[in-house]
Amino acid sequence: MAFNSSMSVISGKTSLSSILKSYSTSEREKAKAAVINKVRFEMPKQKGLLEAVKAVEERQNFQPMSEFVGYLSENTLDDNEFIIILNDARSIANQLSPKFTTLVEALLSQTWAYRSPEARKAYIRFCLDILVAHNKYLSFGINHLIALWIPHENDISLWQNGTPTAELEDALQAIHHLLDCILNAIPMAFDATLDAIEHSFPYYKKSTHIVVGYVHNMLQLLEYKPIFEENIMQLLMQNLIILDVHAPRTAIEELESDDEDDDDEDENKEELEMFEMDDCKKKAYLDKPMNHPIAHTLDICMVKLFNFLDSKNPQPLQNSDAESQQKTLESLKFLRMLIKAFDNVILPIHNTHHAQFIVFYFCSLKQCLSETFLASLWDKIKNPNCSAVIRQAAVGYMASFLARSKFVSIITLKYYLKELCAWAHKYIRDCDQYRSNGSLKANLVFFTVCQAIFYVIAFRSRDLTVDKRSLLFLQSLHLSALVTCNFNPLRVCLPAVATAFAGVTRAYQLAYCHAILERNARRKLATVYANETATPEETLDTFFPFDPYLLKVSGQRITPIYLVYQASEVENMNDTVDPISPSSNVNSATTSSRKRGDSEMMDHDIDDFILTDKRQRLASVTRSQENQFTYGLSPGFHI
Repeated sequence: MAFNSSMSVISGKTSLSSILKSYSTSEREKAKAAVINKVRFEMPKQKGLLEAVKAVEERQNFQPMSEFVGYLSENTLDDNEFIIILNDARSIANQLSPKFTTLVEALLSQTWAYRSPEARKAYIRFCLDILVAHNKYLSFGINHLIALWIPHENDISLWQNGTPTAELEDALQAIHHLLDCILNAIPMAFDATLDAIEHSFPYYKKSTHIVVGYVHNMLQLLEYKPIFEENIMQLLMQNLIILDVHAPRTAIEELESDDEDDDDEDENKEELEMFEMDDCKKKAYLDKPMNHPIAHTLDICMVKLFNFLDSKNPQPLQNSDAESQQKTLESLKFLRMLIKAFDNVILPIHNTHHAQFIVFYFCSLKQCLSETFLASLWDKIKNPNCSAVIRQAAVGYMASFLARSKFVSIITLKYYLKELCAWAHKYIRDCDQYRSNGSLKANLVFFTVCQAIFYVIAFRSRDLTVDKRSLLFLQSLHLSALVTCNFNPLRVCLPAVATAFAGVTRAYQLAYCHAILERNARRKLATVYANETATPEETLDTFFPFDPYLLKVSGQRITPIYLVYQASEVENMNDTVDPISPSSNVNSATTSSRKRGDSEMMDHDIDDFILTDKRQRLASVTRSQENQFTYGLSPGFHI
């Protein structure tokens, strides 16, 4: 039998020699001492930095510099050491060329914001000198400063309701002071700062205090550098949209309804309902975080934005017309910038829920602001050079804004209703000359404008029918010509909008829509499939962006300026459709199939009457039930 040299057989047993060296106790102590001596070299605070730089310059020896960098990264310096080292580095700042990158980055990475005022001053001076002398380090320096904006995961106690503690605020002020100095000294730092802010924004699933803390610092930047306003507001809108789309309305409603059901059970035990809570209980409910974590983050971010918007619309200190006019001009200037960001970010995105209320809230602060916003939307609607999708979105925003804003005057409301109707009538006259086809795709903007007119009139029927003069105004719109034209706009409108509009126009004898609705319903009954859905019909794929606001904390700022739907008394009294008619069946079918939060205009009791998330499903259910009500057919019957 053959064996390797490292293996031997002794008394029938096999033994392997170890590849590990054996050390005695004295040898181990010597090894430990060698490691300690290698890391902690002599007096780095006095001559370590200067000697390391000198060794590189004169002898191309990088070993002392590597040891010094290791010392900086592995040890916590006290304030005196920190000041001495940074003063030495500042004295040779011009010599710290790119070959000293590791040393400079180690110095810039030192913790400094929570040190003494003298230590902060030493760091700020060194940072300014090195960035001015060598722009190679600018990107690293800016990125390091912006990274300090991001709270750590365990810093939640330092952020109380989205507001930093006094100690943290002091440190953040020092960081912003240094950034301000850099931006004043180095013009090219503006682009580097914007890039760093954009790429450092926290992931949307991060803890609430992390995202809110970063938003807080972004808004803090605008206080001393308003030149960033347009870019920062656009960046904020982009990231709020990300939060918004990941907190869909249906998910929020389900989680909040589950929570309310639990609360109701507790209240029932005490024979109390949710709406009968006293002020303390209501405040406790509103202060409770949203059950949806991303919605809670969005909620606190919206509060920060609303506070910032308040600061952009200051009240004049004196009752001076000149000062008041100046403040108004400043607010209008900011609104134009906000509208530009809105046009680039929010307007092209379909079916957002809360981010657009940034503009809604700011427009509520002055009457002239809402008029400016509506004018910008109207310019897009009547501009044929804009894409049909953008024009359709602008119509949706205008209709929802006019319907939901308490702060919009009745004069402004009537003005835009008149403009929309005039545009629609002109469109009909022009198209009749060429006998254009009546498809939805070919006339998308026209149908959207018609639905907007129907929606606003139905929603604001109380304000628009308050007196005889208002009724004469509605008669001047020639609504009957609109609904009876060859395009038949009621056939593509959302059923809730068409039904509510028909109720208003019949109650005040403005137009007779129910015959058209019944004819449209009969046309949709061509085929009934086994899966209980009718043939697909053309229906406007639209949404009304200012539907009810679901966020709790920030919602307290929206409630006073937000209008909830209320049907007029005459409409309620006269709204008695023949129960066997198709239009009546549509109402009953939709009402019976509606769950919490669905169509408002169907029973005039709850808000909101358009929920886009459920629209297609409701339309499908409605079509199938129309057939069953009308013909009494079994679900599997085919014509």
